[in-house]
Amino acid sequence: MFDASSLPPLLLTFRVATLATALAAVPAVFLARLAQVRSFPGRDLADAVLTLPMVLPPTVLGYYIIVVLGRRGIIGSYLWDNFGISIMFTWQGAVVAASVVAFPLVYRSARAAFEGVDENLENAARTLGASELAIFFRVSFPLALRGIVAGVMLALARAMGEFGATLMVAGNLPGKTQTLSLAVYSATQAGNDTLANELVLLISLACVVLLVVVAKIVKPKA
Repeated sequence: MFDASSLPPLLLTFRVATLATALAAVPAVFLARLAQVRSFPGRDLADAVLTLPMVLPPTVLGYYIIVVLGRRGIIGSYLWDNFGISIMFTWQGAVVAASVVAFPLVYRSARAAFEGVDENLENAARTLGASELAIFFRVSFPLALRGIVAGVMLALARAMGEFGATLMVAGNLPGKTQTLSLAVYSATQAGNDTLANELVLLISLACVVLLVVVAKIVKPKA
């Protein structure tokens, strides 16, 4: 029987991870398509910057988010001074942190998927007078969809397990910003091994299910 105290972190984790993945997916797919079809100076540098959250320590990402969106940050100071809006120590801050971490997983998967689309099909659509927007939605995106969905599912799993950036930006407030990963940390620090084991089991099962789904999505059709 699971401890009732594990329910709030579980629900918050799903909410944060779902919103973070949705927030990251749209710009990631757009930028992946742009990087795949457009050649411009500094494209390799831009690609490296967009992939950077995949390799940087989460605490460093959290620091960057604070520098940009904190109350004294580049953008955060404007939002706070003019609208009284602050993402610090809120569940919305956890969404921002998780979306930054999840972004490169969608971006890299989407770019690889677009690069795998047969250019002859796109060129055939152009000869028939289709616009670039129509080619994207009717040809490129449907053919790349499996790869994109796989990236989105991986990003969802990564967002569910996010810890470092979330801790720095949103804190670890029970019932408000405490996700499963943070709850495991708190339970371990408090010596509550039973609760920690339950939480670890929950998040492990959720991630395994997502990975199995990804494996089925990317598996070539017979």
